[in-house]
Amino acid sequence: MILSTLSNKKAGRFGGLALAALSPLALSACAGSSAPSSTSSSTAKGSGPLTLLYAGSLVGAMENVIGPAFKTATGYTLNGTPGGSIGLANEIKSKLVRPDVFISAVPSVNGSLEGSSNGGFVSWYSPLATAPLVIGYNPASKFAAALKAEPWYKVLAEPGFKLGRTDPAIDPKGALTLKLVQQEAAALNQAKLVSEILGTPENPAQVFPEETLVARLLTGQLDAGFFFSNEAALAKIPTIKTGLSLGANFTITIVNGAPHKAAAEAFVKFLYSKQGQSLMKGLSLKTEAPSVVGNVSEVPKGLSSVL
Repeated sequence: MILSTLSNKKAGRFGGLALAALSPLALSACAGSSAPSSTSSSTAKGSGPLTLLYAGSLVGAMENVIGPAFKTATGYTLNGTPGGSIGLANEIKSKLVRPDVFISAVPSVNGSLEGSSNGGFVSWYSPLATAPLVIGYNPASKFAAALKAEPWYKVLAEPGFKLGRTDPAIDPKGALTLKLVQQEAAALNQAKLVSEILGTPENPAQVFPEETLVARLLTGQLDAGFFFSNEAALAKIPTIKTGLSLGANFTITIVNGAPHKAAAEAFVKFLYSKQGQSLMKGLSLKTEAPSVVGNVSEVPKGLSSVL
Protein backbone atom coordinates (compact mmCIF):
# COMPACT_ATOMS: atom_id res chain seq x y z
CA MET A 1 0.00 0.00 0.00
CA ILE A 2 2.84 2.36 0.78
CA LEU A 3 4.45 1.64 -2.58
CA SER A 4 1.16 2.27 -4.37
CA THR A 5 0.78 5.56 -2.56
CA LEU A 6 4.33 6.50 -3.40
CA SER A 7 3.99 5.80 -7.10
CA ASN A 8 0.86 7.92 -7.28
CA LYS A 9 2.59 10.82 -5.65
CA LYS A 10 5.91 10.92 -7.47
CA ALA A 11 5.93 14.11 -9.48
CA GLY A 12 8.38 16.87 -10.24
CA ARG A 13 11.52 14.75 -10.06
CA PHE A 14 14.69 16.43 -11.27
CA GLY A 15 13.91 19.51 -13.32
CA GLY A 16 10.17 19.55 -12.62
CA LEU A 17 7.84 21.85 -10.72
CA ALA A 18 10.17 22.40 -7.78
CA LEU A 19 13.04 23.62 -9.96
CA ALA A 20 10.87 25.76 -12.23
CA ALA A 21 9.34 27.69 -9.36
CA LEU A 22 12.59 28.75 -7.70
CA SER A 23 13.06 32.50 -7.96
CA PRO A 24 15.80 33.92 -10.24
CA LEU A 25 17.52 35.21 -7.12
CA ALA A 26 17.58 31.74 -5.57
CA LEU A 27 18.85 30.12 -8.76
CA SER A 28 21.53 32.78 -9.09
CA ALA A 29 22.68 32.13 -5.56
CA CYS A 30 22.77 28.40 -6.27
CA ALA A 31 24.87 28.85 -9.37
CA GLY A 32 27.34 30.99 -7.49
CA SER A 33 27.59 28.46 -4.68
CA SER A 34 28.37 25.55 -6.97
CA ALA A 35 31.59 26.92 -8.40
CA PRO A 36 34.54 24.85 -7.20
CA SER A 37 37.10 26.55 -5.03
CA SER A 38 40.86 26.19 -5.21
CA THR A 39 40.59 23.97 -2.14
CA SER A 40 38.01 21.58 -3.63
CA SER A 41 37.96 17.87 -2.89
CA SER A 42 41.14 16.02 -3.81
CA THR A 43 39.17 12.99 -5.02
CA ALA A 44 40.69 11.59 -8.22
CA LYS A 45 38.82 12.37 -11.44
CA GLY A 46 36.47 9.70 -12.70
CA SER A 47 33.57 9.36 -15.12
CA GLY A 48 30.13 7.81 -15.26
CA PRO A 49 27.00 8.06 -13.11
CA LEU A 50 26.33 8.18 -9.39
CA THR A 51 22.84 6.89 -8.65
CA LEU A 52 21.43 8.63 -5.59
CA LEU A 53 18.13 8.26 -3.75
CA TYR A 54 17.67 11.15 -1.34
CA ALA A 55 15.22 13.01 0.88
CA GLY A 56 13.06 15.33 -1.22
CA SER A 57 13.80 18.24 1.12
CA LEU A 58 17.27 18.33 -0.48
CA VAL A 59 16.05 18.55 -4.08
CA GLY A 60 17.11 22.17 -4.68
CA ALA A 61 20.44 21.59 -2.97
CA MET A 62 21.26 18.49 -5.01
CA GLU A 63 20.04 19.73 -8.38
CA ASN A 64 21.43 23.24 -8.30
CA VAL A 65 24.46 23.19 -6.02
CA ILE A 66 25.88 19.86 -4.87
CA GLY A 67 25.31 17.89 -8.10
CA PRO A 68 27.09 20.38 -10.40
CA ALA A 69 29.92 20.94 -7.91
CA PHE A 70 30.39 17.18 -7.47
CA LYS A 71 30.75 16.67 -11.22
CA THR A 72 33.24 19.51 -11.53
CA ALA A 73 35.32 18.22 -8.64
CA THR A 74 35.25 14.49 -9.42
CA GLY A 75 34.06 13.93 -12.99
CA TYR A 76 31.09 11.80 -11.90
CA THR A 77 27.53 12.74 -12.86
CA LEU A 78 24.91 12.72 -10.11
CA ASN A 79 21.71 10.98 -11.20
CA GLY A 80 19.39 11.66 -8.30
CA THR A 81 15.84 10.74 -7.39
CA PRO A 82 14.22 12.71 -4.56
CA GLY A 83 11.27 11.57 -2.49
CA GLY A 84 9.98 10.68 0.94
CA SER A 85 12.71 8.74 2.76
CA ILE A 86 10.37 5.98 3.95
CA GLY A 87 8.95 5.52 0.47
CA LEU A 88 12.41 5.44 -1.10
CA ALA A 89 13.54 2.84 1.41
CA ASN A 90 10.56 0.70 0.42
CA GLU A 91 11.60 1.01 -3.22
CA ILE A 92 15.08 -0.25 -2.36
CA LYS A 93 13.62 -3.09 -0.31
CA SER A 94 11.32 -4.12 -3.12
CA LYS A 95 14.25 -3.99 -5.59
CA LEU A 96 12.45 -1.46 -7.75
CA VAL A 97 15.64 0.59 -7.85
CA ARG A 98 19.32 -0.18 -7.38
CA PRO A 99 21.00 2.96 -6.01
CA ASP A 100 24.59 3.59 -5.05
CA VAL A 101 23.90 6.00 -2.20
CA PHE A 102 20.90 6.66 0.03
CA ILE A 103 20.38 9.86 2.02
CA SER A 104 17.56 9.70 4.56
CA ALA A 105 16.00 12.58 6.48
CA VAL A 106 16.00 10.58 9.73
CA PRO A 107 18.37 7.84 10.97
CA SER A 108 15.59 5.37 11.82
CA VAL A 109 14.75 4.76 8.16
CA ASN A 110 18.12 3.03 7.71
CA GLY A 111 16.97 0.38 10.17
CA SER A 112 14.28 -0.76 7.74
CA LEU A 113 17.06 -1.77 5.32
CA GLU A 114 19.40 -3.42 7.81
CA GLY A 115 19.73 -7.15 8.53
CA SER A 116 18.96 -10.21 6.48
CA SER A 117 15.22 -9.97 7.18
CA ASN A 118 15.22 -6.55 5.48
CA GLY A 119 17.37 -7.59 2.53
CA GLY A 120 20.68 -6.47 4.01
CA PHE A 121 20.80 -3.36 1.85
CA VAL A 122 22.35 -1.18 4.57
CA SER A 123 25.07 -2.18 7.04
CA TRP A 124 26.14 1.27 8.24
CA TYR A 125 25.41 4.97 7.90
CA SER A 126 26.97 8.27 8.89
CA PRO A 127 25.33 11.48 10.18
CA LEU A 128 25.46 14.20 7.53
CA ALA A 129 23.57 17.34 8.59
CA THR A 130 20.56 18.65 10.52
CA ALA A 131 17.84 21.21 9.84
CA PRO A 132 14.89 22.26 12.04
CA LEU A 133 11.24 21.95 11.01
CA VAL A 134 9.71 25.37 10.32
CA ILE A 135 6.55 26.87 8.84
CA GLY A 136 7.20 28.64 5.57
CA TYR A 137 4.58 31.03 4.24
CA ASN A 138 3.75 32.90 1.07
CA PRO A 139 4.25 36.63 1.74
CA ALA A 140 1.40 37.38 -0.69
CA SER A 141 -1.05 35.24 1.29
CA LYS A 142 -3.98 37.00 2.93
CA PHE A 143 -2.89 35.24 6.13
CA ALA A 144 0.72 36.50 6.01
CA ALA A 145 0.22 39.37 8.44
CA ALA A 146 -1.59 37.14 10.91
CA LEU A 147 1.17 34.53 10.76
CA LYS A 148 3.72 37.15 11.76
CA ALA A 149 1.60 38.53 14.60
CA GLU A 150 -0.43 35.66 16.05
CA PRO A 151 0.30 32.13 17.33
CA TRP A 152 0.84 29.89 14.34
CA TYR A 153 -1.61 27.22 15.48
CA LYS A 154 -4.48 29.73 15.58
CA VAL A 155 -3.82 30.97 12.06
CA LEU A 156 -3.39 27.50 10.54
CA ALA A 157 -6.77 26.52 11.96
CA GLU A 158 -8.54 29.45 10.26
CA PRO A 159 -11.27 28.54 7.72
CA GLY A 160 -9.97 28.71 4.17
CA PHE A 161 -6.30 28.41 5.14
CA LYS A 162 -4.41 26.42 2.47
CA LEU A 163 -1.75 24.34 4.22
CA GLY A 164 0.76 22.04 2.56
CA ARG A 165 2.60 19.10 4.11
CA THR A 166 3.91 15.68 3.20
CA ASP A 167 2.53 12.19 3.72
CA PRO A 168 3.42 10.86 7.19
CA ALA A 169 3.24 7.30 5.84
CA ILE A 170 6.14 7.72 3.41
CA ASP A 171 8.02 10.85 4.49
CA PRO A 172 9.67 11.62 7.84
CA LYS A 173 8.87 15.32 7.48
CA GLY A 174 5.20 14.46 7.24
CA ALA A 175 5.50 12.30 10.35
CA LEU A 176 7.34 15.09 12.19
CA THR A 177 4.64 17.58 11.14
CA LEU A 178 1.95 15.36 12.61
CA LYS A 179 4.00 14.92 15.78
CA LEU A 180 4.58 18.66 16.11
CA VAL A 181 0.89 19.54 15.87
CA GLN A 182 0.01 16.76 18.29
CA GLN A 183 2.58 18.02 20.79
CA GLU A 184 1.27 21.59 20.53
CA ALA A 185 -2.30 20.40 21.00
CA ALA A 186 -1.28 18.42 24.09
CA ALA A 187 0.63 21.39 25.54
CA LEU A 188 -2.41 23.62 25.06
CA ASN A 189 -4.82 20.90 26.23
CA GLN A 190 -6.76 21.36 22.99
CA ALA A 191 -7.21 17.90 21.51
CA LYS A 192 -9.36 19.20 18.65
CA LEU A 193 -6.50 21.37 17.40
CA VAL A 194 -4.98 18.48 15.45
CA SER A 195 -8.08 17.90 13.33
CA GLU A 196 -8.73 21.64 13.04
CA ILE A 197 -5.29 22.19 11.51
CA LEU A 198 -4.60 18.93 9.68
CA GLY A 199 -7.93 17.20 9.21
CA THR A 200 -7.00 13.52 8.86
CA PRO A 201 -3.35 12.38 8.93
CA GLU A 202 -3.36 11.82 5.15
CA ASN A 203 -5.75 14.65 4.25
CA PRO A 204 -5.60 14.82 0.41
CA ALA A 205 -6.27 18.57 0.47
CA GLN A 206 -2.96 19.11 2.30
CA VAL A 207 -0.66 16.21 1.48
CA PHE A 208 1.64 16.56 -1.54
CA PRO A 209 4.88 14.96 -2.79
CA GLU A 210 7.78 16.42 -0.85
CA GLU A 211 9.71 17.46 -3.95
CA THR A 212 6.81 19.68 -5.17
CA LEU A 213 5.86 21.42 -1.93
CA VAL A 214 8.19 24.41 -2.35
CA ALA A 215 6.87 25.09 -5.85
CA ARG A 216 3.25 24.92 -4.72
CA LEU A 217 3.94 27.57 -2.10
CA LEU A 218 5.90 29.85 -4.43
CA THR A 219 3.20 29.70 -7.10
CA GLY A 220 0.46 30.72 -4.65
CA GLN A 221 -1.28 27.37 -4.37
CA LEU A 222 -0.62 27.35 -0.61
CA ASP A 223 -0.69 29.92 2.17
CA ALA A 224 1.93 28.04 4.16
CA GLY A 225 3.61 24.68 4.52
CA PHE A 226 5.89 22.69 6.77
CA PHE A 227 9.49 22.64 5.58
CA PHE A 228 12.96 21.95 6.83
CA SER A 229 14.84 25.22 7.23
CA ASN A 230 17.29 24.49 4.40
CA GLU A 231 14.45 24.22 1.85
CA ALA A 232 12.97 27.53 2.89
CA ALA A 233 16.32 29.31 2.94
CA LEU A 234 17.26 28.13 -0.57
CA ALA A 235 13.91 29.21 -2.04
CA LYS A 236 13.88 32.53 -0.09
CA ILE A 237 10.67 31.55 1.70
CA PRO A 238 9.95 33.55 4.89
CA THR A 239 9.44 31.36 7.94
CA ILE A 240 8.13 31.34 11.46
CA LYS A 241 9.42 29.09 14.21
CA THR A 242 7.09 26.71 16.00
CA GLY A 243 8.85 26.74 19.36
CA LEU A 244 9.29 22.96 19.26
CA SER A 245 12.66 21.33 18.52
CA LEU A 246 11.85 18.84 15.77
CA GLY A 247 13.66 18.50 12.48
CA ALA A 248 15.69 16.52 9.99
CA ASN A 249 18.75 14.47 10.88
CA PHE A 250 20.11 13.59 7.45
CA THR A 251 22.25 10.46 7.13
CA ILE A 252 24.23 8.98 4.26
CA THR A 253 25.17 5.41 3.36
CA ILE A 254 26.48 3.43 0.42
CA VAL A 255 23.93 0.74 -0.37
CA ASN A 256 25.27 -2.83 -0.39
CA GLY A 257 25.67 -4.02 -3.96
CA ALA A 258 26.03 -0.47 -5.28
CA PRO A 259 26.60 -0.73 -9.05
CA HIS A 260 28.97 2.27 -9.14
CA LYS A 261 31.15 1.82 -6.06
CA ALA A 262 33.92 4.22 -7.07
CA ALA A 263 31.41 7.00 -7.73
CA ALA A 264 29.65 6.26 -4.45
CA GLU A 265 32.86 6.53 -2.46
CA ALA A 266 33.77 9.73 -4.30
CA PHE A 267 30.40 11.24 -3.39
CA VAL A 268 30.72 10.46 0.32
CA LYS A 269 34.26 11.85 0.32
CA PHE A 270 33.09 14.97 -1.50
CA LEU A 271 30.33 15.74 0.99
CA TYR A 272 32.75 15.44 3.91
CA SER A 273 35.49 17.39 2.14
CA LYS A 274 36.20 21.03 2.88
CA GLN A 275 34.32 22.08 -0.23
CA GLY A 276 31.36 19.80 0.44
CA GLN A 277 31.04 20.98 4.02
CA SER A 278 31.21 24.60 2.90
CA LEU A 279 28.49 24.05 0.30
CA MET A 280 26.17 22.41 2.82
CA LYS A 281 26.67 25.20 5.34
CA GLY A 282 25.87 27.69 2.58
CA LEU A 283 22.63 25.77 2.04
CA SER A 284 21.61 26.38 5.68
CA LEU A 285 22.42 22.84 6.73
CA LYS A 286 24.18 22.30 10.05
CA THR A 287 26.88 19.80 9.19
CA GLU A 288 27.69 16.84 11.42
CA ALA A 289 31.05 15.23 12.06
CA PRO A 290 31.42 11.95 10.14
CA SER A 291 31.05 8.81 12.21
CA VAL A 292 29.97 5.23 11.61
CA VAL A 293 26.72 3.87 13.01
CA GLY A 294 26.38 0.15 12.46
CA ASN A 295 28.90 -2.41 11.20
CA VAL A 296 32.26 -0.63 10.92
CA SER A 297 33.82 -3.57 9.08
CA GLU A 298 31.38 -3.07 6.20
CA VAL A 299 32.53 0.49 5.50
CA PRO A 300 34.49 0.53 2.20
CA LYS A 301 38.24 0.77 2.77
CA GLY A 302 38.33 3.70 0.37
CA LEU A 303 36.49 5.76 3.00
CA SER A 304 38.98 5.10 5.79
CA SER A 305 40.36 8.63 5.45
CA VAL A 306 36.89 10.09 5.97
CA LEU A 307 34.92 7.84 8.33
